[in-house]
Parts: sequence; structure tokens; C-alpha cells
Amino acid sequence: MTKDGGGADLIPGLDDLPRAPAAEVKRASGAGGKAGAGGRKGARKGARRPADDLPVARVAVDMSLPHLDRPFDYLVPVELAGKAVPGCRVRVRFAGQLVDGFLLERVAESDHEGRLAYLERVTSPEPVLTPEIAALAREVAVRYAGTFADVVRLAVPPRHARVEAEPVPEDEDDAEAEEDEKAEPAGIGVWAEYPAGASFLGALEAGRAPRAVWTALPGDGWAPAIARAVAAALASGRGALVVVADGRDVARVDAALAAELGEGRHVALTAELGPAERYRRWLSVLRGRARAVVGTRAAMFAPVADLGLVVLWDDGDDVHAEPHAPYPHPREVLALRAHRAGAGALIGGFTRTTDATQLVESGWAHALAADRARIREAMPRVRYVGEDAQLARDAAARTARLPNVAFEVARSALAEGPVLVQVPRRGYVPGIACGRCRSPARCAACQGPLSLSSSHAAPYCRWCGRIAGDWHCPECGFFQVRAVVVGAKRTAEELGRAFPGVPVRTSGREAVLDRVGPERALVVSTPGAEPSAEGGYRAGLLLDGWVLLGRPDLRAGEETLRRWMNAASLVRSGSPVIVAAEGSLPPVQALVRWDPVTYAERELAERREVGFPPAARMASLTASPAAIRELLADARLPDGAEVLGPVPVPQAGAADGPEKERALVRVPRAAGQALARALKEAQGVRSARKATETVRVQVDPLELI
Repeated sequence: MTKDGGGADLIPGLDDLPRAPAAEVKRASGAGGKAGAGGRKGARKGARRPADDLPVARVAVDMSLPHLDRPFDYLVPVELAGKAVPGCRVRVRFAGQLVDGFLLERVAESDHEGRLAYLERVTSPEPVLTPEIAALAREVAVRYAGTFADVVRLAVPPRHARVEAEPVPEDEDDAEAEEDEKAEPAGIGVWAEYPAGASFLGALEAGRAPRAVWTALPGDGWAPAIARAVAAALASGRGALVVVADGRDVARVDAALAAELGEGRHVALTAELGPAERYRRWLSVLRGRARAVVGTRAAMFAPVADLGLVVLWDDGDDVHAEPHAPYPHPREVLALRAHRAGAGALIGGFTRTTDATQLVESGWAHALAADRARIREAMPRVRYVGEDAQLARDAAARTARLPNVAFEVARSALAEGPVLVQVPRRGYVPGIACGRCRSPARCAACQGPLSLSSSHAAPYCRWCGRIAGDWHCPECGFFQVRAVVVGAKRTAEELGRAFPGVPVRTSGREAVLDRVGPERALVVSTPGAEPSAEGGYRAGLLLDGWVLLGRPDLRAGEETLRRWMNAASLVRSGSPVIVAAEGSLPPVQALVRWDPVTYAERELAERREVGFPPAARMASLTASPAAIRELLADARLPDGAEVLGPVPVPQAGAADGPEKERALVRVPRAAGQALARALKEAQGVRSARKATETVRVQVDPLELI
């Protein structure tokens, strides 16, 4: 580690940051002058002396200001020498205030001139920030043009003092250690369905680091397959980390791990646990009592010791996108962890994203999929009906918005069991228009879109919530409205009338079902909320494909295919699936053939031609026009950088608020790190001169609209 408080060994990349002069460090840390060690307060406490051994502590202060994104040196008082261990939480005086921080390391001396302030106290002697996670946090901060403090807030959960004070059962530790030593590799199980499955597990069991992009077969076999891969990693004496999209997937993998490993060999980390229980389980991982972890995106930083395998399921799900700065994606974080730890990696899903395809084409990972004959056996029978065919309704289905073929398929399948109906939009009627001229219905106050919550409700604004009971079309003066987009609730209502006597169940944002039984029922769900069915669904109906495919988004086709295949994977093999979309569209053809790999390769090739992610690297800058211009003027962008925009950003419910714009900065993929570095340095310059407005910087954002 460098002696300037940078920590090149512990926190790589800090040498690239501008170094602070000694005078600035003295002012920031409270050092210097007669107050010296801890200021006047320290003087009143009496003479304090530094620890005899390694008296200087390098502290990462919990401050998100980019120009202060570096460790600072403090003296360790002799009374805290035993508690001030690397990784512990401390309190320090910084710029005249007491702030939190993490002690990164202790050294014998500091190169800073003048007297250093003392640590005020050790909040907890628990070393919660391990050297591995500290180094990873710095690398993630550099990758996403963020700060170390922001990443650590995502990596280390808030402290729960009562949980920390709970005794650690030593006998339990010994028993689990013995179990780990006795663990023997089991058979390959469901991996026998894949030609390269046995070699992948064999490499994990041998302690090597295989990396694969896995296209899973439809059905429920993905969770047991992940559990078997985790068991192979544990058999080599190493740990494993699994990240999935939501709590339902955590529950499935949790059950599969319990069946594969036995109770007490792993932990599940989700927000639903509550702060105390989640911190308790996180500590069990930190202390080495659990070697396998499954959780949602926050678990990507779980401090698994001697990591041997990282797994990411359904990497295209937008739930994986972190909403807090610096907005890291689990795919990138887990890839960094696998690279740093020499661990294996498994990125899987029913489809394949263009980002995962980029990993395969670069040689970082290998493709792992079943052969075509096995895929044809496992897949459902997919048919499409175009827009014109949707107008041909069966006489008995006039109240349901189903094409004739879909109605007949549903009626036949209901004789055997449940039928899944996927509807892209939640709510009742999320989009309405004038019944005469079909102009979109807008709120008079904020120009937001109007919706209907039920058949008897007045229109309301989705942005500001205002009731528009006296709405009249500003174009033609007509007062009646028609549905433009029909939601899941309205679809369930129509299907209930079309299939009298058949139970209709809904699964969506308000209430998400986890599982349904084998009895006959119509299950209406929004994408991502589809419950699994015992024995599989007897049929699937994927309605309103134009809503998904028509979104103004670079990833619209890729995301639509992912949502369709995730839903169709719940249907029994050989059973019918009807998709309401034009058959000539590439996502529809990929679904019919059950060939997401070819689609992803084609999509990546097209993006490479036009220079869009992941073939290129991009950063979005969102702020007022003046702030964006100021940041771009300060940034030393790499050669070949291209600025697109800025363009106005639509703001829901903020028609009268401050104007926001968004600019995109595009560079070749090889210049991605230089772009992130330039933007971070520019943010530091603006921070140092106390700019009044913060520019939101997102590197490789999921959405580019």
C-alpha cells in the first residue's frame, strides 16, 4: 500500500486519482495547529498518545464527494489499539464534523506533514469490510465512475449491534467445517441434459475456474442445476455465490440448495428478512460459518471466503439494475469477482442477452446449452397469430379479446388443467383515448396519461393522480373514451365472462402468486409475476405482443423475447403456446424455433454495426443543460468519444419542474475505462469548486431512451 493514504495494494486504482497536498489533508482530517491530535476536544481529554505498534490508520471516510474519494490518515490512540483492526467501523473528525468510516489498514508512519487527528472511537471491532470486498469496491467505483463510499454502502449492510453481540457457537463452526471436509461430489444430475455439463462440473470439483454462459432448458430444472453446481464448488473446498432476480427465485434456489447440501450449509439473503435477521445471516457468511449464499442483487457483494463459483440467473431481468449510485450491474460485479478470485462463473437464463453473447464472443466464457434434439423435446409448441387474425373472434368469445385460435386452445387445455395468460400491462385500462378521434387522453393539469381503474371509475392521471371526471377531448370536444391498452385486471374480467365457471386468478404488482395447483384455472399475470404450476401449465397465451415490441427502447426485442420465453418455460413440453404478434418479426421467429442464441448473436452483430452497447461503451449524463455543458467542458474524453444530444428528458408529473436533459457519450469498447475515468475526474473538479447541481452519471445504462 502506498504511503499517501491511497492504498494501491488494498484498493487498486487509487493512484490514478489526483493526490491531495498535505495541507488539504490536514484541513480535512482536522490535523495541524495547536489543536493537533483531535483538536481542542482531544486536549481537554488529557494527553493521548498513539499506539506503540502501527500507530497510523488509513480510513475511508463515508463521504460521497468525488474530490475526496481517497483514504485519510489518522492516529490510533493506545486505548483503541486492540479494537482498531482493518475492516472495522470507526468514527473520525472530518472537516469539523464527526463522520463514519472504515479502517482500511494500519501502518507504521504517514508521509503527511504536520500532526494527525486521532480516531474518535471504534464503532465496532467487527472487521466487516474485508480486503477482498474493499478492493472490489474500488474497482467497481472506477468501472462505473462512482465513489468508493457509494459502493461500500451497497456492499456492507447497516450495523445491528444486538446481532453483533450474539455469541458465536464454536461447536457449530467445527461441525460445519467437518461437513465441508467430508463433502463428496455427487452425480451430475440435471446437467446430464447438456453435452458440456459433466466437464463443467468436473472442472469445479477439481478446483479450476470454468466460465460458462448457460442457456437453460425450459422447465423447473434450473434451480436444481444451480444447486448441483454449488455442491461441486463446495466439494473443492471453496465457496459459492448465487444472485437471482427476486424473492421467489431465491426461495426456489434456497429449497434446491437445502435438498442438495442439507440444512445449515448455506444462507439466503433477501430484503424481506428484516434488518436483524439479514445482518445475522450476513455475519455468518463473513465469519465463515456459511460457504454458500443465494440472494438478490445486494448479495453480489456478500463476503464469501475463498470464492470458487459465482452464478447469475436471468441476467437480462431489469430488476438486477441497481437504482443507487454508481448503479453497478451484478453481471459486471460478479465477473470482476470471478476474475479477481480465480473463480468459476455461470451466467444463465432461458434466453441469452447480448451482453452474455459478448462474453462468449470475446472468449471470456464458453457457451453451455443442450443440443437441438433435446431442446425440441423439452420446448412447448409455439404458434403465432398476427394483428389481422386477432379480429377473427369466435362467436362465444366476443367478450374476450382472444383470437379464435387462442380461444379454442384455452378451452381445450382447461379440460386438463391451468392455462397461463400473460398481459404486458398491469391495472384495468392503463391507456385511453378519445372515442371519436382517438387522440390520447391527457390530464389538463400536468399532461400526464389518463387511465381507468375499473369499469365504473372516472378517468385519473397516472402522473399526478388527479381525477378527470369532466374530461373532454381538446381536439373534437367528445366526452367518451375508448381503451387503447388493456391491463391484466380488465383481461381477467373479460376472460371470466368468456369462460363461465372457470376460476380466474391474477398475479401482478399488487399480489404476486408463487405457485398454483393442477386444477383448471385461468391465471392472468403480468411479465415477471407468472407463478409456476404443479405439473406445468397445459397452455399459454401471450397477449398484446405489440405493446412489448413497440417500446422505444434499444433492448425492446431482446426484452420481449426474454419475457415470452420465461412465461413459455412454465408450460409443459409439447403443450401449445399462442403468441399474439406478427410472425415475421425476429423475436417471434426466435420464440417459435426456441432459438434465443441465434437471435442474440444477430442482435449483437447489428449493434456492432451501428455502435451501440454492448459492442460499444456508453455513459448517460442527466442534469440541467448548463450542468451537462459544464461537465463535458471539464471532462478530458478519450479519443474517438462521440457526444449524442443532449435531448429533453420526460419527467412524470413534473411538467412545471426544472428542465432536465440527457446526453450520451459513446466510445469504442476498449476505451470504456478511459471514459469512466474522465467522467469521474470531471465530477471531482465540479465537486471541488462546489457546483450547486449534481450530474447523474450512469455508465452502460440499461435504458438509453
